[in-house]
Amino acid sequence: MNYSRKILIITGDAGESFEILYASHRLLEAGYQPVIAAPAVKRMNLVMHDFEPGWDTYIERPGYLIESDLAFEDVDPGDYHSLLIPGGRAPEFLRNDQRVINIVKAFYNSDKYIFAICHGVQILVTAGLVDGRKIACYEHVKFEVESCGGIYVTAEQAVQDGKIITGKTWQSHPEFYKLVFNCLEKTKEAEHRLL
Repeated sequence: MNYSRKILIITGDAGESFEILYASHRLLEAGYQPVIAAPAVKRMNLVMHDFEPGWDTYIERPGYLIESDLAFEDVDPGDYHSLLIPGGRAPEFLRNDQRVINIVKAFYNSDKYIFAICHGVQILVTAGLVDGRKIACYEHVKFEVESCGGIYVTAEQAVQDGKIITGKTWQSHPEFYKLVFNCLEKTKEAEHRLL
């Protein structure tokens, strides 16, 4: 499979089950190869975030188990078409891992697409990639985005600003993945024209 068909997914323990599995399945269905990178090659414990009547914030339940394909130190950004960062609680601790920040910056500096949804935007904030950009994310990440110069969007479920595409939550999947696949198709068409 051509390297340009590989999409890197960054997550870890407490990644959001639905966001990770939906991404993997949609990419496979469209002929791409999702590759999951984590702090180590291991079986990860995913979670499900949802809303419960009577709770002021989301609740977290145990989710599916999933195997990572490679560790962060083994990621070569040059092998991948683009990067996808799902949410959950994983981004809260992954943003403190310099390997993750280096990977994200390498994708950005190579002018590759970066897709982030929900709390995944916390990693973009730490990497310094939200300043002056329109950003969609979970509403309680708004303060971090705006504190670092980002423009939090309220009307759209997902937004594209240059090569960075962001979405609010897993409820935004239809709008988010419409933008994601528009970007992937544009790149595929451009590659075909060069052949």
